[in-house]
Parts: sequence; structure tokens; C-alpha cells
Amino acid sequence: MPIPSRKEGEDRKQYLSRCMSDPTVSKEYPESDQRIAVCLSRAAEGLDHIATADFKMYFESYGSEEELTEENFFVPTDEDYVTAEEVYFEESEIQEWDVSVAKPGLWENIRKKKEREGKNYKPAKKGDPDRPDPEAWKKAQSLWKQAIAEYDEGQMQREQLMKMHNQLMEIEGKLEGVEFEDWTKDMISKAEIYIQNIYDFVEARKPEESYAAEYQGRKVKLGKPFRTPGGPKKSAVYVRNGSGKVVIVRFGDPNMKIKKSDPGRRKNFRARHNCSNPGPRWKARYWSCKAW
Repeated sequence: MPIPSRKEGEDRKQYLSRCMSDPTVSKEYPESDQRIAVCLSRAAEGLDHIATADFKMYFESYGSEEELTEENFFVPTDEDYVTAEEVYFEESEIQEWDVSVAKPGLWENIRKKKEREGKNYKPAKKGDPDRPDPEAWKKAQSLWKQAIAEYDEGQMQREQLMKMHNQLMEIEGKLEGVEFEDWTKDMISKAEIYIQNIYDFVEARKPEESYAAEYQGRKVKLGKPFRTPGGPKKSAVYVRNGSGKVVIVRFGDPNMKIKKSDPGRRKNFRARHNCSNPGPRWKARYWSCKAW
């Protein structure tokens, strides 16, 4: 699968963030270490040996700044968030950020794609960036059945929908090797649009614990770091970048124990990394310095 190319004039760190957040790269290289190696190599293309070493050292020493996607978004638990003693932060600067308001979910992306393409809309094929993954599809099916079960009116409509649901589940096990004729392709495309409209209608009439809350109604704390035991770095934090967009900043060597209780080690680290001037708070170096 193709790895995204660096755009003309694009900052290498910005490209690294975009590459690591790219859905295609995430699917092709699900392990973070693989993804980091591939994106670092592509981001460093065109640099001489010294510049390449410097560029890679930044990531290894500090971390990365990534645009948010469904692939890298993570909702920390209260236990995941660190204390100010572990990584210093200002309590007054912490903001609560509701993803359900600020970031469209998987099904919202499909709805927007359908509106954008109009009559030319075609369902996403397997492997397309807009196609929901199997886990998301299972959740959507569960929500659909729950909405039908909880809706008090329209018994006949509920029975019709459940009949269609059961038939679809039966068809699913018979799809191997089937070659659809043109008229069936047209009917399937139309049926998907009809079902999506019904789905949106039912979901819009549910209580506040709606599908939006199920998929994206998560609140995170901007400016408060949290642990990321799954890597690729020790910790991460959600912050707004220079343009006001929320990004995830990853920082800290997961294989190194911080010994800031040792005055000599702390002084050496902060001097070596110029922590008296750590740069903007949406950069990995800023938070690496805060950890010391």
C-alpha cells in the first residue's frame, strides 16, 4: 500500500505527524515501532547523513506531534492521568474537551461523504479510508438493534426491520464467490442509502445516550498528560497547537526511568535540552522538559 508522500514545502515534522496518523499507514503497519521506522525514513528523505541523524534524534529524544484521527485517539481513565509531580502542568490551564462536539465519528464521515457525492455516492469498499472497521460495524449493529427494541411505536416497522436484519445476517454467510449482476449492485446501493436514513432517523430520537455519545461522546483533558503503556512513547498529552487545533503530543522514552530527584541528573538534562526555553507547549520538547 502507498505511503503518503511529503508535500512540496511541507515541514518534515508535520509530515511525520501526518504519516503516523495516516489510516493507510496505520493499517499496513499496525505496530507503532514499524510505523515510526517507516515514517521516520520517509520524512528524512533528501537529508544528508548528519541532518538525518539530527532529525531522528529529535523524535527519539523528545517525541512527536500528531493530528488526531480515529486510529490514534485515546480516552484516558482517571488512573491514566499523571500527577503534576510526575510531569509538571498548570492546573489552571487544563480544559475539558468534548470530542462528540469537536470531532466527527466514523458514521458521520460516511454521512458527509454521501451528501458530498450525491447521486455519485458509492459505498466504501474494503480498505477504503472511509470504511468503518469491523469493530465499529458491530457497535453500529448493536446500537441499531437497541434503538429498535427501545422504540415504543411502529410495531410493524420494527418487525420489518428485524426481518431485514436477519436476512442480511443470513446472506453474509453466503457471499463467498457470488458475482453480483448490475441490477443487484444498484439495488444494494439504494438499500444502503435507505437503511442509513432510517438509522439516522431512529438515532436522532433516542435519549442523550445516543450513538454520537457511543462513538465520540468522550471528554478528555487538554493540557493534562497521561501514560501510554502501549507506546510509542511513555506519555502523551492533548493540547491546542498554534492554529487552535487539538493535537496529541507524545513524549518520553518508555525505556528510560526519569531520575529528576537527583539534582545533578536533572540539571544536566535541562541544560542539555535547553529547558529554560522549551518552546511552544504543543511540541514534544516542551513536555519532555516538563517531565524533568
